[in-house]
Amino acid sequence: MIYDIRQVSTYRYASPVPFSRHIMRMVPVDRANQRVILCDLDIEPPPGEYDDTLDFFGNRTASVAIAAPHDKLRIELRARVEVNAPEPFLAGLTPEWTEVRDLASGSDDLGPDSPVHFVFASPAAPLDAATTAYAAESFPPGRPVLEGAIDLMTRIHRDFKYSPGATDAQTRPAEAFAKKKGVCQDFAHVMIAGMRGIGLPVAYVSGFLRTIPPEGRPRLEGADATHAWAQVWCGEELGWIGLDPTNDIPAGEDHIVVAVGRDYSDVSPIDGVIVVSGGQTLDVGVDVIPFSPDAKPAAPRVAAPEAGAAEPRDPDAPVEERTAEVETVTKTPAA
Repeated sequence: MIYDIRQVSTYRYASPVPFSRHIMRMVPVDRANQRVILCDLDIEPPPGEYDDTLDFFGNRTASVAIAAPHDKLRIELRARVEVNAPEPFLAGLTPEWTEVRDLASGSDDLGPDSPVHFVFASPAAPLDAATTAYAAESFPPGRPVLEGAIDLMTRIHRDFKYSPGATDAQTRPAEAFAKKKGVCQDFAHVMIAGMRGIGLPVAYVSGFLRTIPPEGRPRLEGADATHAWAQVWCGEELGWIGLDPTNDIPAGEDHIVVAVGRDYSDVSPIDGVIVVSGGQTLDVGVDVIPFSPDAKPAAPRVAAPEAGAAEPRDPDAPVEERTAEVETVTKTPAA
């Protein structure tokens, strides 16, 4: 499936900001089962400094400085991304969870995909005895690791209430667990903290989720959402498997990955420092629309492809027939 994605994030400040510096993690990159075809990041006001790189976990990271006074910051992402459904798997055939625990704790691999980075407590996902005990119920002796993780995902979905406003970005898993409510970030953190408490490696994933309106209802602009879920390491052969406790489903063709880290603090869409008196507000709108060659406004604004590259064609054509190179355009001031 090929998607056209548009995200608009608008910060409004109570008083003019003379200077700001930000770290942005808002642009998807190529990953397993995911290919970025085109993307465009538009920042207003235009930054005076812009440095684009990949962080340790392979996330696209932009360092931005804005010296012009402003009372509003608007960031618009447009991207076209191809997502392929993961290979089907049988949870009952994965290794026993204690075997995976021992493999992770004994690993000497320090690469970004190594489970060793995701097995310990992290800044936004500290361990908690109650959360660990809750997770342990899904992992009796001898149970395959993915079977236990799916059971935990289902229990979180069943036992916790999705309640926007009950928590915020700083809420820790122990608090969300005690309330038994929160949003996708909280559900992912509870799953991560609980499984790490018994020694299993779990990563935090941020991205987009395509939503489908009820039958007979039109699709609303901005109705799709930024989303969060977990990735569970299931041993060296199977690797990382995404699980979405908010919706009680494996991560699949409707999940578009933006960033992966130990917890939300590693993948926050925007961090930084501003000089301002008073508060700020944030509005975010997201559209995730299946690509249509006939759609007029949905296509991202992009630079012309290099010679020999081709625009994507029929979305049902095999991957090898769609050969467009990734083109990224970031609006920065002219020299």
